[in-house]
Amino acid sequence: MQPLSGVTVVALEQAVAAPYASRQLADLGARVIKVERPGSGDFARSYDGRVRGLSSHFVWANRNKESLTLDFKDPRGLAVLRRLVDRADVFLQNLAPGAAARAGLGAGELRARRPELIVCDISGYGSPGPYAGRKAYDLLVQSEAGLLSVTGTPEAVAKAGIAVSDIAAGMYAYSSVLAALLERGRTGQGTHLDVSMLEATAEWLGFPLYYAFDGAPPPPRAGAAHATICPYGPFAAGDGTVVMTAVQNDREWRGFCTGFLGRPALATDPRYATNAGRDAHREELGRLIAARFGELSGAEAMDLLDAVPVANARVNSLAEVWAHPQLAARGRWHSVPTPAGPVPALAPPGPTTGAPRMEAVPALGEHTGAVLAELGLSEEEIGALRADGVV
Repeated sequence: MQPLSGVTVVALEQAVAAPYASRQLADLGARVIKVERPGSGDFARSYDGRVRGLSSHFVWANRNKESLTLDFKDPRGLAVLRRLVDRADVFLQNLAPGAAARAGLGAGELRARRPELIVCDISGYGSPGPYAGRKAYDLLVQSEAGLLSVTGTPEAVAKAGIAVSDIAAGMYAYSSVLAALLERGRTGQGTHLDVSMLEATAEWLGFPLYYAFDGAPPPPRAGAAHATICPYGPFAAGDGTVVMTAVQNDREWRGFCTGFLGRPALATDPRYATNAGRDAHREELGRLIAARFGELSGAEAMDLLDAVPVANARVNSLAEVWAHPQLAARGRWHSVPTPAGPVPALAPPGPTTGAPRMEAVPALGEHTGAVLAELGLSEEEIGALRADGVV
């Protein structure tokens, strides 16, 4: 399934947010030309070396792309980049605030040249506004958006274990570009998309924001448990397996008391009969439930919960996710080439027909010569640019 075949994206990108957005477009068939610094490239290339010497972040977010090294601060490099953008459908960038505009690559200037171009800027805070010029990294935006205030334990805040603000911005950029392509198909006109990590994360904070509406107290930090639904959280079985258990309503609670706890009288106990009561007495109730889990193995506990039924899940390690039986049964793991050899990669969620696009994670500058030749530069011109460090 490659509905974006024929769409060209020029991505002046780094780190996670923009590369993740452009990878989604590439997965659906778009040609993504990734513009990188000569010599060093996208700094995410050097975050770590956990994938056979390659960066885990980079391998994850950069398959199906072409890498062009280019110093656009050099007038010759900027001229090449302009020629490239003149052929593109989408220009995507997440440079430092204002850097693209200072280089003559702002949305207004680019779209004045080509009104059909879709320009997508990703930044920490968007523009205008008092924060427009501030640098932003994932943890900083998680903090500004209030995510840390509702994540962690009563004693300490905690960041999400993934780059959630980057990913949120990347996904809104991706969906916005898709919508802009549809609109351009009807009107012939491109548009300017201004996606901020703050706004993307704040949108995802909708439940806590409304829970704290009009000055009300925010949801408490509850660790791995749900902040307001009880019992909904992790319990350790007698063999050490941690089982996430989710009782969503009073009907399930009654079945849980009878079928799992073996204490039907608790279902009508005034302290526990409603979720509000269970939430108010969560510590004492938690001790009762934990004692029952301790009598069972993880498999026994999950079988009893399934029989009620009450939703449950194992708290898996990352090693267990690599071997997850559901991912295997659905054929989600494929292979993607990298400069260090093939590595497994998950197919994009959604499409169920046809083989997913699983082309290579590019080496730095791997496609520079081919892209420049496509633009009409001669071997001599390309050689001179290489000699001067422009590409």
